[in-house]
Amino acid sequence: MGKFNGHFYPGLYLFSYGLYQATMAFKALIVKDSLLYPACPPRNKGIWARLWKISYGGLIKLVTGSILAVYVVFCLDEGMVFMDREVPPRFMYPKEWLHLTMFILLALNGCVDVMSNNVLPQRCVLLEKGTMALTFYVLLLLLVSHVQGSAGVELQTHSLLILVAFLLMLVLTMQLWAPDTVHLSLIETFLFLMMGSWLVQEGFILYRPVSGYPWQDDDISDIMFITTFFCWHVMINALCLLGIYSMASFWHRCHSPSWKLTGSTKAPYYMSPEGPIYELLPEVEQSEEDRQALLLSESAP
Repeated sequence: MGKFNGHFYPGLYLFSYGLYQATMAFKALIVKDSLLYPACPPRNKGIWARLWKISYGGLIKLVTGSILAVYVVFCLDEGMVFMDREVPPRFMYPKEWLHLTMFILLALNGCVDVMSNNVLPQRCVLLEKGTMALTFYVLLLLLVSHVQGSAGVELQTHSLLILVAFLLMLVLTMQLWAPDTVHLSLIETFLFLMMGSWLVQEGFILYRPVSGYPWQDDDISDIMFITTFFCWHVMINALCLLGIYSMASFWHRCHSPSWKLTGSTKAPYYMSPEGPIYELLPEVEQSEEDRQALLLSESAP
């Protein structure tokens, strides 16, 4: 799991999760909706309303973390042996155990999201945000331990990944006090995109270089270009966010409802999960018609 697949598939998941978060954040920003409690479409009733409330992000975390954890366990021919049988015994496969711990954390984080949204009687946002922040505190410790014994190209690539994880940990910590802030959510989204894309790039640098020749640890040019590639990822992911915002804004302008201009003559009403609570001013229109009929009857000879 410490080879190409161990970087490519987790990176692909993180990048996809970042795209999902970007879509939700820009939707809330454009329509001025809540990030934590998005409004349910008026037509969604019954089973559709319940499906709307499912924590799909938590389900994806749970399924992805479980699949990756199972893959780590079965990717080794000898299995996940904890210690060998020599005297004195020594720990076996330290990096694989690190990866397994990371993926178990991801699955547990998804389990907490699902429980908070769909099991508990009332959603606990602080529990979700606190679990996410704690996950990245532990992840940062595991990444620091992961670079032990690394040098050259591998150390440089992992150091930049640790930088992104540290910044993401700070943002998630701030969200404990401001969970519904769009600006923090956009920064979080950008860092998820960075972490995902850089993990994929790291897999190609370390195990499948595009040129077909391995990077040299003793070549200062290779070390410097790793940082250059990282800066390119920063610019590309920023442009990716700008593109998502542009497409979301264009879609909203083309498909947003304009009931104020083209709506029916019936008075608008407010919706609740059980149905309409009340309608606006239907009695006023009826009383106006009765008043006109009364005046006509009085003026008649």
